[in-house]
Amino acid sequence: MSLQQNISLKPYNSFGIEARAAQLLTLEHTRELSALGKSLTAAGDRLVLGGGSNILFTRDVETTVILNRLMGISQVKESPDHVWLKVAAGENWHRFVLHTIAAGLSGIENLSLIPGCVGAAPMQNIGAYGVEVKDTIEEVEGWHWDEQRFTILTNEECRFGYRESIFKQELKNKVLITAVTFRLNKQAQLNTSYGAIREQLAKMGVAEPSVRDVSDAVIAIRSSKLPDPAQIGNAGSFFKNPAIPSSQFLALKERFPELPSYPAPDGRVKIPAGWLIEQCGWKGYREGDAGVHALQALVLVNYGNATGAQIWQLSRKILDSVSEKFGVALEREVNIW
Repeated sequence: MSLQQNISLKPYNSFGIEARAAQLLTLEHTRELSALGKSLTAAGDRLVLGGGSNILFTRDVETTVILNRLMGISQVKESPDHVWLKVAAGENWHRFVLHTIAAGLSGIENLSLIPGCVGAAPMQNIGAYGVEVKDTIEEVEGWHWDEQRFTILTNEECRFGYRESIFKQELKNKVLITAVTFRLNKQAQLNTSYGAIREQLAKMGVAEPSVRDVSDAVIAIRSSKLPDPAQIGNAGSFFKNPAIPSSQFLALKERFPELPSYPAPDGRVKIPAGWLIEQCGWKGYREGDAGVHALQALVLVNYGNATGAQIWQLSRKILDSVSEKFGVALEREVNIW
């Protein structure tokens, strides 16, 4: 465990926003958590960062930033149909996906190239192209700050929802995720129902795809639509796709016949936030170094020297315009500090 004072957080957030931390603590072993004792038990005493790919800094951090660098992947169980892997929270998510593919395992190939670390996967219930990570998570291990002990939550106890979990609600700032156990399939159970994947596989000339083929297709799609944070600062999708009552959707469909949609599990209708934002004229918009990506209206970007406050103000304008035009309230997916 190393501790540094007055450290720039620019290298530790994918937006590339300049903000400073009063203290930066790099966590490399779980035993270090108990060694900290009660020095960081108050929620206001700490901010945990993994890959920094889902946070927007609008100010400096006057408390301790904990950089989660817990590493390790181990097999904990096996059955005729499945393999269970326990993965430390600091592992890079995409590298873990590639690890499962190399091992001949299936279940998370549709989640290829999502930025961030494994610990953020259950917190956000990350999802893409018809798959949510909750469908492969067996349990989540974490350090409970108040109780000063490790705790294990089952899949059900995690209360997963659309980009939601108990770690963003009741246990927000109370549990530091240390490891996640995944149940993966030995035999491929591919999900290629998403239109873009089918189209990309066809472009690749693949009629009978393997797990790796699906991963390659997802990587190609994401690379063509989403900016690389190493080139342009961003946190991926900035807004959640809203789910609205069917009655509201039907009324909107009368006014906007081209409105795309797909069913939500609870009977509501989900509509693409990117489409709503684009219809309001924001796609490709730029105000100084804060902007909306030219190819994907769902992504806000930092062209170089934008502040977090400028990006936040731009998101506020977008929320207001979508509400005014469509009567739909968008929610930010990115965490704001």
